[in-house]
Amino acid sequence: ASAVRVAVRALCLAALLGALGAGGTELTLELPDSAQRCFHQELESGIKFTLDYQVISGGHYDVDCYVEDPNGKTIYQETKKQYDSFPHHTEVKGVYTFCFSNEFSTFSHKIVYFDFQVGDEPPILPDMNNRVTALTQMESACVTIHEMLNAVIDSQTHYRLREAQDRSRAEELNGRVSYWSVGETLILFVVSIGQVMLLKSFFTEKRPGSGGAGT
Repeated sequence: ASAVRVAVRALCLAALLGALGAGGTELTLELPDSAQRCFHQELESGIKFTLDYQVISGGHYDVDCYVEDPNGKTIYQETKKQYDSFPHHTEVKGVYTFCFSNEFSTFSHKIVYFDFQVGDEPPILPDMNNRVTALTQMESACVTIHEMLNAVIDSQTHYRLREAQDRSRAEELNGRVSYWSVGETLILFVVSIGQVMLLKSFFTEKRPGSGGAGT
């Protein structure tokens, strides 16, 4: 029984490491107004990659994005997107370029999150794809745990992005409310002074002019 528990722990640890160590790059970048940022990745032919991105804050939460193959051919292009996902299988070997552009905006800075995944995730069990026999109960349990861990990681990423986006919107709204409050305070101050001056003019005694006929 102890040997079985050790084996279960080992397989589950492999599932955990596989879920946490999948190949890819995650990055959050600041994109100034009227600017463009590009990234380059050398890939072999016949490799699958997926580009996921989302604008976290800034302006209308939109950005331009395009991907070029090593020959300079545009294989993906979208304008003013809030978020999107682009899967692709490479046809030629070389350096692939993907860019985020905020050139259409002259005032708003953007914060963009992207996840660039390369290749398929390796199986967590040896020769899992070539097996002709059914998985054992222990192996099935580990595969299930691995899939659940992947789902948890995706959910955590999604909620982190939503939290960051909501925090940005809340800070922006708080700033607008603060400016509006300051403006209202100044208007009330000016109106109050005007009312005081107006009321004072009503009750000011008008003295008759000096001088009269001599006797």
